[in-house]
Amino acid sequence: MSKITEDRPFLPVRIAVLTVSDTRSLDDDRSGQVLVDRLTADGHTLADRRIVRDDVGEIRAAVTDWIDRDDVDCVIATGGTGVTGRDVTPEAFEGLYEKHIPGFGELFRWQSYQKIGTSTIQSRATAGVTRGTYLFALPGSPGACKDAWDGILHQQLDSRFKPCNFVELMPRLREHLTTTRGSL
Repeated sequence: MSKITEDRPFLPVRIAVLTVSDTRSLDDDRSGQVLVDRLTADGHTLADRRIVRDDVGEIRAAVTDWIDRDDVDCVIATGGTGVTGRDVTPEAFEGLYEKHIPGFGELFRWQSYQKIGTSTIQSRATAGVTRGTYLFALPGSPGACKDAWDGILHQQLDSRFKPCNFVELMPRLREHLTTTRGSL
């Protein structure tokens, strides 16, 4: 049975929060604040927080900066995952992935379907891994951020969650970067 257990130590994850929006500021960024509040309440570390416009280049620049930093384990973005012309977060993220995590978007939409029905089809929530950093792109609504954190990330970013979690895989995420081609 899946559950958080006390027989493993809690390992805080260093998380950067990115809000993708042409209109938000830190003062009125409710979705980004939901993520900050939840991750810190769960004992994780807010490594950084930014807001960028709905622009593939700006999104990739912010995410790449965090991927290159040793003090960021995970990036969670909110906004820009819909289907309108300005929604480009999935394109920005998917262009960076070394490994896509399709189950994240599938699970998010399944979970969201329980609350908003077929409207969930408009979400292009996505996740992947790049150079040892987890990347998650969520819709821009506070409700979607709450659902993604409470229903998925709360457990998968907790090292005590059984039977398995993303945290226990972190030491192995860069294996391919140190493996020589001759030993593959």
